[in-house]
Amino acid sequence: MRMTEAAKRYAGQLADVRRLSPATVRAYAGDLRDLVAVTGDIDLADIDLEVLRDWLWRRVERGDARSTIARRTASVRGFFGWARDEGLVELDPTVRLVAPKRGRTLPKVATAATLHAVLGDATASAADGDVIALRDAAVLELLYAAALRVAELCGVDVDDLDRTRHTVRVVGKGAKERIVPYGGPAAQALESYLVRSRPALAARGAGGPALFLGARGGRLGTRTAYDIVSRALAPAVGAETIGPHALRHSAATHLLDGGADLRTVQEMLGHASLGTTQIYTHVSAEKLTAAYRLAHPRA
Repeated sequence: MRMTEAAKRYAGQLADVRRLSPATVRAYAGDLRDLVAVTGDIDLADIDLEVLRDWLWRRVERGDARSTIARRTASVRGFFGWARDEGLVELDPTVRLVAPKRGRTLPKVATAATLHAVLGDATASAADGDVIALRDAAVLELLYAAALRVAELCGVDVDDLDRTRHTVRVVGKGAKERIVPYGGPAAQALESYLVRSRPALAARGAGGPALFLGARGGRLGTRTAYDIVSRALAPAVGAETIGPHALRHSAATHLLDGGADLRTVQEMLGHASLGTTQIYTHVSAEKLTAAYRLAHPRA
């Protein structure tokens, strides 16, 4: 079987059988398309260890991050493991394919004061009733208040909000649902958006049940959400490119700084493993160390 056809079947298996998130399926399928771009649409049986090593080395030379190379390695391992199980290849060429060790990069975190100023500016910009400004303020508030992934935010429907209890139901990775609380400022921004902005945006298109709508009335896309956050945060944080995950990282760190226990933060973020959440303790520890060095007389 040719690579392109096999990759298409594999993507269907990931989505329909393993129930992986659309974003994960897109990433794995993209890695396989990248392999085809280098090897051509050759037969699966013609791909061996040296072909895969050559592909990865080209991507290293191009400047792909270690984390990207590690993901590409995982993608082809999963693909050829599936192909062997399906009888499409006799031998799995990835058995001896070694992935580089992933470096652990601490997430970019904005201070609470910085985010207070950013969110205050967004609220002020929405004061004149501009429908896009009202939406953007609500997007920023909810992302930070509930520590959501951007894909989760874009997937929220109006009926997922409990406007009395101030909670939102989200569908995270692996199609896992969770209920997440949000605070007073986010509630106010959401009410202003729902009353003064969303009806006008909905009249422009077919957004259906989606909570957040784009300028044409359809469901807000992740690219637009990224741009909303980047425009709001970049000047304050001093980074040229900073996306929605910065709000999630900041919320997690601020929760731990404020005394929330790690298990609670894990549940709120929807992490399957406590180890994933523990990266935020490193951020808090760095801040503590910096403060210690400045303040302690025997530091």
